Amino acid sequence: MSLFRNPPETRYVDTGRGSVGYQVFGDGTSHVVFSGSIDSNAEAMWDLPEAAEYFDRLSAFSRVLYYDSRGSGVSDPVPNAGLFTFESFSDDTRIAMDAAGFDRATIIGDVEGGPGAMMFAATYPERVESLVLTNTFARFLRSDDYPIGIPEDALANLQTWMTQNWGTADYFTGTSPSLLQDPAIRDRLARYQRISTSPGATGSAIEFYRQTDVRWMLSAIQAPTLVLVRRDAVYHRAEHGRYLAAEIPNAELVELPGGDTAPFFIGDTTPVLSAIEQFITGDRTHHVPDRTLATVMFTDIVDSTRLAAQLGDARWLDTLERHNRLTRQYIQRYHGKEINTTGDGFLATFDGPTRAVTCAAHLHAAMPDAGVEIRVGLHTGEIEVDTSGDIGGLAVHIASRVADATTEPGVVVSGTVKDLVTGSGIEFTPLGEFDLKGIPGTWNLHQLDSLP
Repeated sequence: MSLFRNPPETRYVDTGRGSVGYQVFGDGTSHVVFSGSIDSNAEAMWDLPEAAEYFDRLSAFSRVLYYDSRGSGVSDPVPNAGLFTFESFSDDTRIAMDAAGFDRATIIGDVEGGPGAMMFAATYPERVESLVLTNTFARFLRSDDYPIGIPEDALANLQTWMTQNWGTADYFTGTSPSLLQDPAIRDRLARYQRISTSPGATGSAIEFYRQTDVRWMLSAIQAPTLVLVRRDAVYHRAEHGRYLAAEIPNAELVELPGGDTAPFFIGDTTPVLSAIEQFITGDRTHHVPDRTLATVMFTDIVDSTRLAAQLGDARWLDTLERHNRLTRQYIQRYHGKEINTTGDGFLATFDGPTRAVTCAAHLHAAMPDAGVEIRVGLHTGEIEVDTSGDIGGLAVHIASRVADATTEPGVVVSGTVKDLVTGSGIEFTPLGEFDLKGIPGTWNLHQLDSLP
């Protein structure tokens, strides 16, 4: 029976920073999580027969979880008038999956939903059966080492054009060229877009994606990956998908005819859904992940040797115990994982950079009550996890060197962490470029200034 006539019920789950509206539908045995662009509205979508037909086909072979990310559709706005961060995307996906009872699923990341889907797959490999990326990108902006991106001046013009044409029938002439001769559908889509999100949020989205660059995490994606592109796409160009397929291990590229990319349900979607069905319903070898994406935190007591000598053994042990107890409380509060202690410091990991930075900030502020000052170093990257739970890999060494970059109390992060929390309201001061001992290249480091 068509979802157009019998749309699914919308439910809500509280993320702790706003509620996410989600729906579950379909009778298939495979679990699928669909994440798309910001112009989404889980309620209004079912008024569009094209969208219902798309999900009729997808739900014929899968059980589908569809949700609106915070900041769009039926979900709550993002605090501080922002849009979403990669971490909020991961949180929304994980919490919606928990609410729907999805332990593992295929994640479909469509257009602007793609970079967040890639981060989720790298961060939570145990929850991702496979990954499907449609008409998406790892980086949007052109650079010397990414010549296929859009030039800065062209992106500025695109942002102006999108804001001015948001919610109008003209908007879809760029992303869905097949609709040029179909004004009736374009009018329906314009109305749908207007009740999904605002022109201002769209401008913020373009600004956010101006800074998006997830190329460095592609090698950490372990799940089998299908990359779908439209050969004639003008906005979500095929070159971006070809790059993803070349850089993600075990990725398969399928190039389809046509230029329609957004909304995902417009145009001839039969080849898209056929490719997804074949990919999802094929045999899959279940694997136990030994690599994952994480934010690594090193802490260290400033001048610990001098302080120990000054206090004497008994008082120093008491001070160290207060320090250890306080550190463990904050790591647990922000859902981190203690890996081990380093005598006068800790090594811990977090599944989100914003949580890691927030934990580090509060931990640093609380330590004078324990009689010490600390310095904290943070870096996000791929880590290796052995059977004992210990971790290794270049990201661990980088985080250690970041912590050692200054002898002063405070929280220092790599440029990777700083970029990943863009949009969160966290403020940093640039410290400049550093040579980190034993680490190739130079690294931009930043000192934490304030939390929102």
